[in-house]
Amino acid sequence: MARVFNFSAGPAALPEEVLKQAADEMLDWHGSGTSVMEMSHRGKEFMAIAAQAEADLRELMGIPANYKVLFLQGGASLQFEMIPINLLAGRTVADYVHTGEWAKKAIKAAKTFCNVNVAASAEDKSFTYAPAQADWKLSRDAAYVHYTANETIGGVEFNWTPATGDVPLVCDMSSNILSRPVDVSKYGLIYAGAQKNIGPAGLVIVIVREDLVGKAQPTPPAMLDYKTHVDAESMYNTPPTYGIYVAGLVFQWIKRNGGVAAMEQKNIDKANLLYSYLDATEFYKNPVARSDRSRMNVPFTLKDAALDDEFLKGAKARGMVQLKGHRSVGGMRASIYNAMPAAGVAALVDYMKEFEASHG
Repeated sequence: MARVFNFSAGPAALPEEVLKQAADEMLDWHGSGTSVMEMSHRGKEFMAIAAQAEADLRELMGIPANYKVLFLQGGASLQFEMIPINLLAGRTVADYVHTGEWAKKAIKAAKTFCNVNVAASAEDKSFTYAPAQADWKLSRDAAYVHYTANETIGGVEFNWTPATGDVPLVCDMSSNILSRPVDVSKYGLIYAGAQKNIGPAGLVIVIVREDLVGKAQPTPPAMLDYKTHVDAESMYNTPPTYGIYVAGLVFQWIKRNGGVAAMEQKNIDKANLLYSYLDATEFYKNPVARSDRSRMNVPFTLKDAALDDEFLKGAKARGMVQLKGHRSVGGMRASIYNAMPAAGVAALVDYMKEFEASHG
């Protein structure tokens, strides 16, 4: 069967080159006679894989030397707990910006450990915009400020970096990491689940400024302490080895294709193609404020929701899958991460035009 255009929000499409390389190396990685899945995480072969993956990620994102890179398990959701556990450092308040479902989950988790000040919220307009920083009401004594760079479900993305002064800025970049250049030095901590722009599910990447490590009060359980994983270089327990390996292949793929700046331009072009059509028709609608539209996740509704199932059936017949919107918002959602080729977005727009012509 031919490969389809996979618009899944995550686990998401991986670059075909990467999948082919992983397949070629499945039984025998570089003459070792074993699969990466069979390697000891403390063996020289895998240690070399992990070291190269970290080096490539540092190069791609320009990560300063005073930041630690961790390859962990538990997905971004475990970080919802690990962040307050590690960063409160004796304080009792943390600021959060509420922009949708993933911010909501982070806020709920943090409330177990501290008083959460919701510094800004987009709930008044059904989470269809990113609150301007001028409207944020930050605490004087917050341990950190947390925001979600891109809301996968609602399709809202911050196209700017908040300024929080000396208060560490913490960001969930799960769905837009490596899609655009980021000045890591403006952040105290960045975290991202891998299953959208990095690799398979099961891996989470944490980039944390070293002065924030080891300050937790009281000292957390070992597995929840960033210091444990920093000191062990992500090898305190068996890490998600195959996920790290595939992530490393993706980093190399990005480097071969011009780096993060080149990814950004491709993502701009793909998003513009889809949004331009959405703006030119009344048959489909995108609810997000134009200034805050996501380049990664594009939700849209049809003029008549009764046509949704037929739209999805026709898309599948044309080799386009996973376009159904999240159950909480309905409609459609096209996730067009780095690995989605421009041809996939063009095919979707052509089909949308065809469907409108026959049902409008």
